[in-house]
Amino acid sequence: MGHDAKRRKSHWTVVQIIPNLGTGGAERSTLEVARALAFAGHRSVVISGGGRWVKRLTRSGSEHIKLPVGVKSLLIIVTLLRLRQQLKALAPDLIHVRSRLPAWLVKFALWGLSPRPALVSTVHGLNSVSAYSRILTRADRVIAVSNTTRDYLLRHYPKLDPECIRVIPRGADPAEFSPATVLTGDWRGQFYSNFPMLAKGVLLTLPGRGTRLKGHADAIKLLARVRAAGIDARLLLLGVVEDNRLHYLHELQSLADEMGVADFLALSAARSDIREIYAISDLILQLSTHPESFGRVVAEALCMGKPVLGYDHGGVGELLKDFYPAGRAPLGNLDALTERAKALLRNAPPVDNARVPKVADLQRLTLSVYAELLEQAPPDPAFDAP
Repeated sequence: MGHDAKRRKSHWTVVQIIPNLGTGGAERSTLEVARALAFAGHRSVVISGGGRWVKRLTRSGSEHIKLPVGVKSLLIIVTLLRLRQQLKALAPDLIHVRSRLPAWLVKFALWGLSPRPALVSTVHGLNSVSAYSRILTRADRVIAVSNTTRDYLLRHYPKLDPECIRVIPRGADPAEFSPATVLTGDWRGQFYSNFPMLAKGVLLTLPGRGTRLKGHADAIKLLARVRAAGIDARLLLLGVVEDNRLHYLHELQSLADEMGVADFLALSAARSDIREIYAISDLILQLSTHPESFGRVVAEALCMGKPVLGYDHGGVGELLKDFYPAGRAPLGNLDALTERAKALLRNAPPVDNARVPKVADLQRLTLSVYAELLEQAPPDPAFDAP
């Protein structure tokens, strides 16, 4: 899928394509790169099925074209034809795909078009190994969000040239996730009125959607063990409440009853005030039982100077090893997890948040990949989009 003609242009047209602009990590990275492109004077276009972050995207100087590029249906041929029409009109210098179905659509939409734009893909997750997933390895440059992801790709796709891979970790925004976050009395009052069981003691917070892979059961068992050790701990499972996961919520509540900690547990839907919740938390948990490609929660919490406890595998283990080794625990070992939690709650080592990957690094390095393909000088190392 290599591009046919390299260009020397001072201003680029870059199209990012992603299924939707919801609130996930891939979507956030799309906005961050779009903002950097617009700030640098390039034309930034995002094609997606829409979502709550479209307004944020356009306010930062990018364009949005709504197409259902993440929907598998009989109408996919119509989507393909509309995408081809849009790409012909835009004549992009570079296309950046961030998901498998959009990558396949781009492959066929570009069929026969000349000159061929440069193509970049980002592998945001440890996808199932298949011919369908392989499409993300067929770009001119493949961005891996961690060394864990890079190693996974090379292990399962031996035809992928290692020289084509660039490791660019996701980052936290210190302007948003700051240790100096101010909590107003109004916010505190409203939060604790919603979750009165969290108003005392020390707070453990596990952010993550309502799936068993996020380790909610282990967090509840950890809460019971920590409290048995004489620590007045409370637990917030942030983001676990979802309309289609009621059976799972009942399962977690039953486990809390069984462990005798139901009065010290709060279950919450996803919230927009996660920064403030980090600020009042004494320990952030990341207990995914399936290895993750990166672990943005870890980066955000560490950026705020908050100690993090997580299982030592995948991208989460990689981040903890590099930036907070005191927070590592062997996968599935509740005894070790409990001892680590007790130690961190009693005397957590300080976090060197200056070393944590930042959004500005992601922006600069991604635009450097674009520049590499388009034969431009890379951006100034001090580049930092607002």
